[in-house]
Amino acid sequence: MTNFAATKAMLHLPDGMIYLNGNSLGPLPKTAAGRVSQAVTDEWGEMLITGWNRAGWMAQPSVLADRVGRLIGAQPGTTVLGDTLSIKVYQALAAALDLAPDRKVILTDSGNFPTDIYMAEGLIRTLGKGHELRVVAPQDVADNINDEVAVVMLTEVDYRTGRLHDMATLTDKTHEVGAISLWDLAHSAGAIEVNVTACNVDFAVGCTYKYLNGGPGAPAFIYVAPEHIDTCKPALSGWLGHEAPFAFDLDYRPGAGIERMRVGTPSVLQMAALEAALDIWDGVDVASVRATSVALTEQFIAGIEATCPMLTLASPRDPLLRGSQVSFRFAEGYAAMQACIAKGVIGDFRAPDIMRFGFTPLFIDSVDVDQAISIIADVMQNQLWDNPAYQTRAAVT
Repeated sequence: MTNFAATKAMLHLPDGMIYLNGNSLGPLPKTAAGRVSQAVTDEWGEMLITGWNRAGWMAQPSVLADRVGRLIGAQPGTTVLGDTLSIKVYQALAAALDLAPDRKVILTDSGNFPTDIYMAEGLIRTLGKGHELRVVAPQDVADNINDEVAVVMLTEVDYRTGRLHDMATLTDKTHEVGAISLWDLAHSAGAIEVNVTACNVDFAVGCTYKYLNGGPGAPAFIYVAPEHIDTCKPALSGWLGHEAPFAFDLDYRPGAGIERMRVGTPSVLQMAALEAALDIWDGVDVASVRATSVALTEQFIAGIEATCPMLTLASPRDPLLRGSQVSFRFAEGYAAMQACIAKGVIGDFRAPDIMRFGFTPLFIDSVDVDQAISIIADVMQNQLWDNPAYQTRAAVT
C-alpha cells in the first residue's frame, strides 16, 4: 500500500485550498523548483552546450519515459517523451493508418477530446486519400468496429463525464477485425490501472501535466507496441528521430525502435520538473491509487447528492465504469464553479453544463472530501453562484 500522507507532504498545496483539479493540472512537487533551478544554474549556466552530454539532456526523453511507462504497463524501450499531446496523436494516428493501407475509416466517439478529433481531421486533409472520420456515441463504439475500420482511436476516460472505456475488450474486438488500436491516456496515466502490454494495445499517447504532476507544458508521451516499433513509419520525421542526427545527412532514416518517434529538441527544463514528479511516482502503487480514488469519489457523490439535489450526476454511477473524476450537471455550472473556487474548492467547468471534480489520492484524502462537500453545499443551497462577478467567463474555464 502507498503511504498517501507521505505523498501529500511532497506536494505544494496552498493554504486553505481543496484542490479537486489534478485531472487538469497537477500541483507542484516541492522538489521541482530546486530541480529546475539546478538545471538552469548548474547545467545550462555552467555546462552550456556540453549539458547535452554531461547532464544527460539528450537521453531524458527515453530515460524518463520508461518511468512513465511503468505506470501504463509498458515494457522498457517502448515509450518516449516529447512535444505535445496533439503532436503525439498525429504521429500515432499516421503510423497506425500506414499499417492498414487498404482501409479508410478512423473510428472514434463523441466523448473523445476535441484535439484528437481535430488532429484526425487535419491528417485526413493532408493525406488526401479519402479517409473518413466516423464519430459514434461512446456506447456504440463496439457495435461499429468492423472490417471497414483501419484505426479505432479512443480516449480511455471521457474528459467531461469520466466514463471509462473497456480497453481490453475493445482492443480485442479491434484486432479481431484486423484494425489497429490507438488509445489516448491523458486522463488515465496516474489515475487508474493501465496495462497496454496485457491489453495488446498498438499505440498509446498521453500527457504528463495532469495526474503525473509534470507542470504546465510538460512533455507528452507516445507508446508503440514491440511488434510495430521497428517498422512503423513516423509521419513527422524530425531531426531527433533520425537514425544518426549528428551525421547531418540530407535523407531521413528512422531511428532504432521508439527513438524514431522523437521529433524536436527535448524541453529540458520541463523534463527537469517532470523528473521531480516521477521521484514521487516511483514510490507509488497504481492499484492503491485506484482503490483509494474509488473510495473518495463514492464518498463525494454520496455527500453531494445528499446535500445538493439541484446537481445531477453526469458520471457513471458504477465506480468501475468511471475514471478518477466526478462530474455533475447544472445549468449555471460555470458561475457555480467560480463561487466554489472563491470559497476554496477548485474544480473546473466543461461546456455546456458540467462541473468537474478530480480526485487524486496523492494529495486528496477523506477529510478534504468532507470539507469540499460542505463548501459546495453552502454555494448551492444559498445560491452563492447567483452573483454577477461569477458570470463572466475567463479564457480558461
